[in-house]
Amino acid sequence: MKIVFIGLGRMGFPMAGHLAKAGFDVTVFNRTVKKSKLWSEKYIKPYSLTLADLPNDLDMVITCLKDDESILNILKNEYLINKIKPGGFIVDHSTTSVDLVRDLYNFYKTIDITFYDSPVSGGELGAQNGQLSVMIGGDDDSLNKIKPTIQHYAKTIEYIGLSGSGQLTKMINQICITGIIKSLSEAINFGKAQDGLDLNKVFNAISSGAAQSWQLDNRFHTMVTGEFDFGFGIDLMIKDLKIAINQAKRKGVSLETVQRILDEYIILSEMGGGDQDTSSLIKSLQNS
Repeated sequence: MKIVFIGLGRMGFPMAGHLAKAGFDVTVFNRTVKKSKLWSEKYIKPYSLTLADLPNDLDMVITCLKDDESILNILKNEYLINKIKPGGFIVDHSTTSVDLVRDLYNFYKTIDITFYDSPVSGGELGAQNGQLSVMIGGDDDSLNKIKPTIQHYAKTIEYIGLSGSGQLTKMINQICITGIIKSLSEAINFGKAQDGLDLNKVFNAISSGAAQSWQLDNRFHTMVTGEFDFGFGIDLMIKDLKIAINQAKRKGVSLETVQRILDEYIILSEMGGGDQDTSSLIKSLQNS
């Protein structure tokens, strides 16, 4: 398949790299050309300077973009649209609103292009190791045509349902994550306040029991030592939680805990921590 991968952030860069290493005919595009050049030098595959320069007759476009504005600027761009051949696919790994992906799904359906909302979970480490969880919304009759491609950076590929279902699942994922990070922050803060308590031994004791989670395994020690320069940033989580809260309001569902955590993240972002990992939520306890 002739593939274009668009969006070379912390997630997209290694995801596109897995396709290159697997031997796919892949070209990348990123609005910051420097990223494209770095990727191209590392994986010895081509990049395009503009959407107009992309290869013609594309079988698949894969996107991993930051926000709604960038998604619309890319996926409603005529240069890109004209590059995808009829019967082609768009697999969007961005996290956005249900309304936006359903609009894109309906738009592309009229020109015989299949659109999948396919947000991912697993963080930067999951992207680097090809161990992401992909949650897919859209038509199920073409799944077997896209799975052989995305499986190169995915541990799990789960078809959820109709268009928008992938994004709804990602909202649930983010709701779960924020609750875990909040409780983990309070647990570590509590442990540090206890005289003579060895938190390394605490971790060994609880990590194989009911408290085990990805956040505990991967962020406990770094939260204890105050290391936050990696992974999924606060500003991105703020965007994701706002999407979830807006969807909850539409359905009359309460997300009170998520709203409180969102407020704490906003304060941390305003203090200059927007690019730090979401586990830096523990700072909100230290600053209170």
